[in-house]
Parts: sequence; C-alpha cells; structure tokens
Amino acid sequence: MNRRQFLTRSIMVALGTGLTACGGSSIFVDKGVPFKNPLIIPDELQGTDVGGRLQYDINLQKGNTTFIDGLSTPTWGANGSYLGPTIRLQNGANVDINFTNKLGESTTVHGHGMHVPANMDGGAHQVIAANTTWISSYTVNQDACTNWYHPHLMGKTAQHVMNGLAGLIIVDDSNSDALNLPKTYGVDNIPLIVQDRSFNADGSFNYAPSNMQIMQGWKGDTFMVNGVIDPYVDVEAKHVRFRILNGSNSRLYTFAFASGKAFQQIATENAFLESPVELTQLTLSPGERAEIVVDFSSDLAKEEILKDLRSGKELMKVKVVKAAQPSTIPSGLVTLPRLATPKTVTRTFYLGSTGGMGGGMGGGPSGMLTINGKSMNMAVINETIPVNTVELWEVRNNMMMDHNFHIHATHFQLVSRNGGAVPANEQGFKDTVYIPPGESVQFVVQMTDYIDAISPYMYHCHILEHEDAGMMGQFVVV
Repeated sequence: MNRRQFLTRSIMVALGTGLTACGGSSIFVDKGVPFKNPLIIPDELQGTDVGGRLQYDINLQKGNTTFIDGLSTPTWGANGSYLGPTIRLQNGANVDINFTNKLGESTTVHGHGMHVPANMDGGAHQVIAANTTWISSYTVNQDACTNWYHPHLMGKTAQHVMNGLAGLIIVDDSNSDALNLPKTYGVDNIPLIVQDRSFNADGSFNYAPSNMQIMQGWKGDTFMVNGVIDPYVDVEAKHVRFRILNGSNSRLYTFAFASGKAFQQIATENAFLESPVELTQLTLSPGERAEIVVDFSSDLAKEEILKDLRSGKELMKVKVVKAAQPSTIPSGLVTLPRLATPKTVTRTFYLGSTGGMGGGMGGGPSGMLTINGKSMNMAVINETIPVNTVELWEVRNNMMMDHNFHIHATHFQLVSRNGGAVPANEQGFKDTVYIPPGESVQFVVQMTDYIDAISPYMYHCHILEHEDAGMMGQFVVV
C-alpha cells in the first residue's frame, strides 16, 4: 500500500464508509445522481462468410477505461478496452474464431458452455502466446443458449478475468428462431454481464488477494453491469428479455427487483426450460447464466431497480419510456431429452483443501484447494470417460464456504440437491452448478461426439481464486 492509498483508506474509515472484509476496498465514489450512466450494450458479431465458413476476428488487447469520472483504469478487452463483443452463432454453422493476442503476455480463451472438440476448447492447454493467433474452428453443435468466453490460463484465470477479458456467446437454433420471444438484440433482448471490482485512488483495479481472500473468494465493493457503474437502461412497455451472466470472480448474486416484481426464467445455461418458471428472485454463482423475461406492459413511465439481495446493493435502473404493442410469451418452450439416471453413482468428487478431503482453512496460496484430495496438475489426467455412456456424478462440498462446479465439453441435468428435489428453474441443461457449504448435488451427464485421448477437458470450481488455487481436474473422452 502506498502513502496515497493509505491516506485514502484512513479517510474512508474516518468517514465511516467502511471496508469489505472479503475483498479489496475502493476509493470513495460519490454517486451524485444515482443511475446516471447509460448501460453499454456490447457490439454483436455475426461473422463474415469466407468460403462457407463464418470468420470472427477477436483482438485481445490492453487499453484504458473510464469507470469513475476523472480517472482512467488500465484494462484488458476484446476488440476494445474492456469486455468484448457478443459472438452470435447459429447451430450447424461452420465457424473459425480467430483470437489474436496483443496483450504482451500469454493467455487462453475458453468458450464456456460450448460443446466443441477438446483441442478447440480454449482451456489451460490451448495457450495463446503473445503476438500469435489461435483459431478455434468447429461446427456449432448445440441448442440455443447463452454462453461466454474468458481466459483460462493455468494459475492466472482470476487475474486475467479481473482485468476485463470476457464476452458473451449467443447460440441460436431453429426452435429459438421460431419462438415468440423478445429477439431484438440490445432493445428487448439485453445482455447483462454483472461484475464486482475495487479501485485504487489512481483509478486502477485494486486486486491483490490475501490467502484468506483466496480461500473465501475475492469480492469487490463496487458493482458494474456491462462495465458500467450505476447504469440505467431504457425499455419499451412490453416483455423484455435479459440474458444474465454472473461474470464475477467469486461473488454470488441473488437478483430481484426492489419492488418485488415477478419475472419468468426461460433458460438455464445450455438450453431453454421446457416452460417459463415464475420467480421473484434468482441466485447465480460465478459462471452461471440465466435468461429471464420481464413483463413491463403495464409499467409505462415507471422505473424498476434490479438489485442484489445478498449485498443489498442496487445494480441497475430499468426505465420504461416508450409505449409498445401488447406482447406475450409462449407457455411451452422446448421438449428436453431426459437422460436415464443410473442406479448407482459413477463418480464422486469431493471439494476440499490440502488439510484433507474435509473442511479447513489451512494451506498456502498455491495448490491449497483440492478435488478428491488432489490439486490440479497439468500432467495428470484425473478421469477417463467413455463416450456416449450416461453417468451419475455426485459432487460434495465438504468445506464451510461456497463452491460451485463447472464441466467443460458437455452439459448435465441435475437429479437431486442434498438428496431432495431440484427446483423447477434448475431442471434444464446446465454446465455450472452452485453447491453451498456442506451440501451436495447429483447430476446425469453424457459425453458425446468428440473423442480425444490426448487433449483433456477441465472440471473445476468456477470461483476463480479457487480454480487457480488448485480446485480443478482434467479428463479425456475415449
């Protein structure tokens, strides 16, 4: 901490502004007029047809971004200074996504939620060296969904995502094209990438987690949506669709409208739900996505505040500013295939620490977290999974802290939480699942289409500090 930072922190304490216990602390930000900043909608890339293949060009680059008036923050972005464009894909299309690394150091770009060959996954093994281009080439092979891309460099994922390198991937298919749902990108079909950050007095990000913050998951004290602090968005008086990504390193959010207004969840990470599920609040752990539809038909000239019930922080204002034709959404969305549940558990994964498979807070910053008692080792294949075999996996959080579990390569269907029923809004296909302290989940999973005994996929906790600290393993499909 330099002298300027020390004085700033001292003044904050003296003023009673307080500091978060679990993350870095920001300079005091005077909101002035709340929600004065228009929400930024990321650009949308549809691809350029070159010989029957859609080409997408993504430059990974450094820049500077103004989050706070009068201050410039060094950041990373894709085709810009912070975050990146939304990559729009159609099921069945042949695509080449060209990632050119202009960062001056190595990184990777993982297509989180994408069902692709292992050597096109962008995991820890597909390193993009500085001043090189890596091409992720594949045929889109999955139903409509909202996914995202982000770095996945071994030991550096948390820092690289913190710098700002992330963006959405939207997959469309014939079913989503035909459904009567809000479809106009940025107007009634709006992406929301929710993150937390902390700032130093010079405007730079304050990110230097201690061992305790690594264990608990680092949390910032300033919230942003699509890279904007205190945003507002103008909408029409109709049904509006929000594609929500928890893009934070470790913070969980429970989203709700301050008025208690209900909304319909229509999709989990990797597919539509069979029918909309009415909710008044929605919890997403890091890496999880959900699509919701909110009916603003009777709200012309009104405002709603989207907030996080866990922190009590207000995230975004929605202003209903324009009349529109009445709208509806369908009562049925899709018929999902149901995988038969094996009678016995095929694989069990214990999320723990170097103190053993159970709880505890000990260990150092490197390799202190484990799955089945082992920390991530790039040279070790932890699991070998036969293609097309339906398996029942159980994941147990043996620690007194939050975790979740993400699988590359495929999607799964939850069959139980703590041996009990699965909530209706989690009964679609998922790739990331929240597991509270001391709890467990079971899900059925089937690896399909891609066999590679050499190139592995990853499974890990998607609290990024936990992933970097060793709570990750890898598997091959044979």
